[in-house]
Amino acid sequence: GPQRASVLNKELGIFSFHDLLYYFPYKYVDRSRIYRIREIDGAMPYIQLKGEILGFETAGEGRQRRLIAHFSDGMGIVDLIWFQGIKYLIGKYKVHQEYIVFGKPTVFNGRINIAHPDIDPASELKLSAMGLQPYYNTTEKMKRSSLNSHAIEKMMKSLVGQLNEPLPETLSPALLAEHHLMPLTDALMNIHFPSGPDVLRKAEYRLKFEELFYVQLNILRYAKDRQRKYRGYVFEKVGDIFNGFYSRNLPFELTNAQKRVLKEIRRDLGAGRQMNRLLQGDVGSGKTLVALMSMLIALDNGYQACMMAPTEILANQHYETIRELLYGMDVRVELLTGSIKGKRREAILSGLLTGDVQILIGTHAVIEDTVNFASLGLVVIDEQHRFGVEQRESLNAKGSTAPHLLVMTATPIPRTAAMTWFGDLDISWLTELPGGRKPIRTFVVPEANGPLMAEMFGLIRKRIDAGERAYVVCPRIDADAKDADDAGGSGDAEVGSAFDATYDLGEDDEQREQRPPLHSVAEIAERLRSLPQFAGIRIATLTGRDDDETKSQIMADFEAGVTPILVATTVIEVGVDVAQASCMVIFDADRYGLSQLHQLRGRVGRGGTESGAFLISRAPEGSDAAKRLDVIAGTLDGAEIAQADLEFRGAGDVLGDAQSGGKSGLKLLRVVKDVKIIEEARAEAAKLVAEDPTLRGYVQLAGAVLDFTRGNETFLTSN
Repeated sequence: GPQRASVLNKELGIFSFHDLLYYFPYKYVDRSRIYRIREIDGAMPYIQLKGEILGFETAGEGRQRRLIAHFSDGMGIVDLIWFQGIKYLIGKYKVHQEYIVFGKPTVFNGRINIAHPDIDPASELKLSAMGLQPYYNTTEKMKRSSLNSHAIEKMMKSLVGQLNEPLPETLSPALLAEHHLMPLTDALMNIHFPSGPDVLRKAEYRLKFEELFYVQLNILRYAKDRQRKYRGYVFEKVGDIFNGFYSRNLPFELTNAQKRVLKEIRRDLGAGRQMNRLLQGDVGSGKTLVALMSMLIALDNGYQACMMAPTEILANQHYETIRELLYGMDVRVELLTGSIKGKRREAILSGLLTGDVQILIGTHAVIEDTVNFASLGLVVIDEQHRFGVEQRESLNAKGSTAPHLLVMTATPIPRTAAMTWFGDLDISWLTELPGGRKPIRTFVVPEANGPLMAEMFGLIRKRIDAGERAYVVCPRIDADAKDADDAGGSGDAEVGSAFDATYDLGEDDEQREQRPPLHSVAEIAERLRSLPQFAGIRIATLTGRDDDETKSQIMADFEAGVTPILVATTVIEVGVDVAQASCMVIFDADRYGLSQLHQLRGRVGRGGTESGAFLISRAPEGSDAAKRLDVIAGTLDGAEIAQADLEFRGAGDVLGDAQSGGKSGLKLLRVVKDVKIIEEARAEAAKLVAEDPTLRGYVQLAGAVLDFTRGNETFLTSN
C-alpha cells in the first residue's frame, strides 16, 4: 500500500522490485535445529525449542503487567513472556499442544526466559525446509509502520515467489565459467532464502564479485578516460620560492616519510601527465606542510595553486597555518569561503584573474562559476572523501589544461580498502610523526564508576588551570533529537540507529530499545557547569546548527582561553587545530567507529604537551563495544586502528557517509575478508578495459555498469 511504499522510499531508498530484491539480509539464523532447554543459557543468540505450554499466569500491574507461559520440552522449563496482547494470546495458544518456539533467551532472577517469541504449531512448520532465516536491518520509523524484519522477510518471499523466469544475466558466460559463479537469479534467491551455509557462500561470492567488478570497471574506465583527456602541465624546476622556504621558513626538519612523498609528488609534476595522488597520513603527520611545499613548486613554474577544504573552520585553519609558514615571503595567499562577500570577494576574484593571488584556500566556494584563475596548476583537496567526482571535474575545467591533483585524508585506509575505493589514484603514505609530538594517553572510563569520573574531571581542571584546553564530545545536539543526524547539523556525528547498520552489535530490537539514551551537548554542558570541579570556568558549546560566523567566534574564544572547555558534536572532528588543547572527553564512545574516535583524539596533543583522551562508555565488560574501545586505548597507529575497524564492521564503508554509520555503496563486500575477490574482480575489470575502453563490444555489460552506478550514488559521490 502507499503508506508502506512511502516508508520504504524514505527510510531505505526502495522504490521498485529491483531495489527490494537488492536489499540483502544482515544475518541469518539456523531454523533447522531444535535445542534442548538444558542446552541453552542467557548468552546464546536466537534458538528454537519444541515442546508444550504447561500453563499461563499474569504478573505485575498497569504498564508492567505481563503474561508468562511456562513452556517445557520434557527435560526442562523456560518462561515465555509477553507485555502486550495478553487476552488475545491466552485465546490463541493452547495448553498441552505441541509448538515450535523461536526467540532469544535471557536470564532473569535465575530463570531462563524468552520475551515475545515466535510460536507456531509444530504440525504446521517444516523445519527442514526453512534452512537459514534472513534478518533485515530496519529503522524506528519502519517499526512504527509494522515494517520489522519479519515483515520485510514476508515481502521478500512474495517477491521471490514471482521470479518465474530468470533475470537478465549481468556477467558474461566467460566470467561465470572462469570463476565458477552462480547465475544471477539463483544468487539473488539464495542470498535471501538459503537452504544452508554452502549455498549461501556461493550466492554471496557471486554477488560480491559482481559489485566489485562494476566498481573496478568504473574506476578503471574513469582513470583511462582521464589519462586520455588530461595530459597535465610539466613543472620543470624547483626554484627560488621553494628553496627560500626550505632554507629560511621550514619550522622543523622534514621526516623521512615527508621527503619520500615530496619526491613522489615532484616526479609526478614533471612527468607530463596529470598527477592524481592520494596523500594518506595520520593526524599530525605533516600533510599540510607537504601540500604547501607542493604548491610552492607550482608557483616556481609560474602557476597558481588552490587548496579546498570541506568546512569553513578547516579552510580558516589552513589559511592561518599557511600564512604563518610563509611569513616574510612575497607570496600572496587569500581565503575564499561563502561568508566572504562584497569588495573583499571582488578583490580576490580580480587577483585570481591577474595571477596576483598565487595561493587560494577555500571551501566549495572555489568551484563556483564566478571563480576563475589566470593559470591554475595544482589543486589540493583536504579530507577528499567529502568531495565528489563532479566537484573534482569542475576544478579540472578551471584551466585550459587540467591542474595536477593532490587529495589528502587523515582517515587511515588499509591496502584492500584503497584498492576498492581509490583504484584510480596513486597513493603516498606519511608513516612518521614530526619530532616534538608526545603520544596521547588514552583511557576507557566506565560512566558508572563515579569516583573515576570525578578523578578525571579533577585532572581536567588542573590542566585548565595550567592554561590548557579541553574538548568534550557528545553524539547528540539536544534531548529532542534522536540522533545527531536527525538534529540537522552539518558535520555532526551520525550515531544511534545508523551506527547499528555499520556495526552488528548482536542485539535484537528489544535490546536496542532498552539501551540508555545517548548523551547530548545541551545535557552535558549543563552537567559540567554544575560540577564543583569547574566552578568559575566558562563552558561553550559548538554544533552543526551554529552558523559559520558563530562557529568561528566560538573557536576563537576557545583558543584564547576565554572558554577553556568546549562541549561539541563531531563538528570538531576535522581540521580544528588548537595547540593548547590537551584533553579530549568523548561521551558514548562505544557508539562511534574506531576511525572516528582516532580522528577525534587527534584534535589534542598538537602543541607538544602531554595529552589525554578519555573514552566514556556504558558498554558491558567483554562486549564487542568494549573490545573496540580497548583497541583505541591500546594503540596510536592509525593503520592498525583502521584494520581493526574494518574487522569489526560488517559491510560498512570506512569512508564518506558510511564512516559514521550511513549507507554504504557496497552491499556485501568485507574489504578485510574479501581480498581474493577484490583482486580477482579488479584483474577482470582491468583486462576488459584494456581490450575495449569504451565497452562497445560489451553492450550488455555496459548497460549493467549504468544500472549498477544508478543504484550506488555513494560510490560515485566519494570517487
